[in-house]
Formats: sequence, C-alpha cells, structure tokens
Amino acid sequence: MGKKKAKTKAAEPAQAKETTSISREDYQTELHMLQIELVKLQRHFIGCGDRILVLLEGRDSAGKDGCIKRIAAHLSPRETRIVALGKPSDRERRGWYFQRYVSHLPVAEELVLFNRSWYNRAGVEHVMGFCTQEEHEEFMQSVPKFEEMLVNSGIKLLKYYLDLGKDEQKHRLAERKRDPLKQWKSSPIDAVAVKHWKDYSDARDAMFLRTHSAIAPWRIVRADDKRLARLNLIRDILYRLHYAGKKDKLVQPDPSIAFEFMPECIEAGRLAR
Repeated sequence: MGKKKAKTKAAEPAQAKETTSISREDYQTELHMLQIELVKLQRHFIGCGDRILVLLEGRDSAGKDGCIKRIAAHLSPRETRIVALGKPSDRERRGWYFQRYVSHLPVAEELVLFNRSWYNRAGVEHVMGFCTQEEHEEFMQSVPKFEEMLVNSGIKLLKYYLDLGKDEQKHRLAERKRDPLKQWKSSPIDAVAVKHWKDYSDARDAMFLRTHSAIAPWRIVRADDKRLARLNLIRDILYRLHYAGKKDKLVQPDPSIAFEFMPECIEAGRLAR
C-alpha cells in the first residue's frame, strides 16, 4: 500500500505542544496543491483498477464532513462515493452486522469514503446501549478477520480517527446549535456527547487496542485545528498510496498531527481525554 512509512517522532503529551495554526491564504494554497495530487492519485488508480476504501471515525463534530468535502471536491463523481449510513432498519438488525456495509464496498477504479462505518458498534452503539455486550464483544472479535479479508481481496483500506479535545467539542456543538445551516447535523446524541466523554474515551481506547493491526492499522489525526487536520489527513492518504508523479515532500504529513496508533499513545497522553 505505497511506500514504507516514515518513523514518527517520539510520543508527546497531547496538550503539551500547542499546534501552530495556518493562515487562510496558506491553507487555501496548500489545499489546492494537495487536491491536484488527489486528482493524480485518482487517475492512477482508475488506470490500475484499484479499489480504495477510507474509513473516517471520530467524536461528534470532529470534522469528518469537512474533511470528506475537501477530499472529494475535485474528484470524478463516477469513481468517488461517500457513504454515510443512517440507523439500521429492523431487517438489517436481524442480519449479519457487516452485511449492510458490504454492498457499499468499492469495486475496481473506485474510491469510497465512509463517514462513520462498522465502527459505530465500537463507539456510539456501545456507549449509548444500542447493542448488547455480547454483540459488542462479537464485533470486536470479528472485525480484524473481516478487515483482513477485505485487504486480502485487494482493497486498499485506510482507517482514520479524528481526535478532538473536550473543550473544542463543546465549542463546536454549541456553534452547531446556533447555525441554521448546520441544523441537519444536530441529533439527540449531541446533547449527551460531552456528558459521556469518558465513556467515549474508554470505548475509543478499547477499539484501538483490539482492532489495530499490521494489515489494517489505525491512523490518528489531531482535529482541534480544522485546517491542519484536513491538510494532514489528505497528506497522509497520499503518502500511504502509490501513484505516478507523486510530490513526496508535499505529501509528507506532520507526525505531531497525523500518526499511527501504538498502545504507548494511550499512556503517553497523545489522545484527547
């Protein structure tokens, strides 16, 4: 799945280093250059018949919609699909848990972006009691095998978690309630997101520890700064995939913002708590 990954810097406490922001002008310039690279990537995987699957997970208001919008902005809509499933139907609840996701997997020449995925069972469903403990445990045992099957079938699977701080989540959820153009994003889950902050943190950590693997690793993107999160998510995707004409220096992600999960990340405080 592309080049050998560069080593990340030594683990740092999540709040120990203030992330330097970026001006709007510089952000727009860099985003434009990265979107050109995305077009080059798409041209390459269409020519090779590749199948690319990107999962985006994270707390409510972590910025998944905004990241996906920037990734897909200039890509061919015929070969780019965004999947954001709602609540399962009664029929879907009675089927194999992964069944409703399988029909949305990429075919040859496609890039598919999941705005939340089967990992709902590890997060929202588990924390809010929408699944039983038995269903949660069965999922945790099954998902590494399921993802290994996907990768072995030729799908290039990239898993990302946008990690958001508690204060920033409070601010974004309050802003969402005030903005009439963002009302569609509001849900009853928002009202208890901060209340269950620790429960979501514990669920996230358990998910990482049990579903991170060499064949389907988790990558974490610090999301408190939307602009830097978007740029570094796109860089990381481009860096990990092979395509002709890649500008290696341009697509190198900042390892203090985008990095691979390791168990030491939890103890070192690299994740928002």
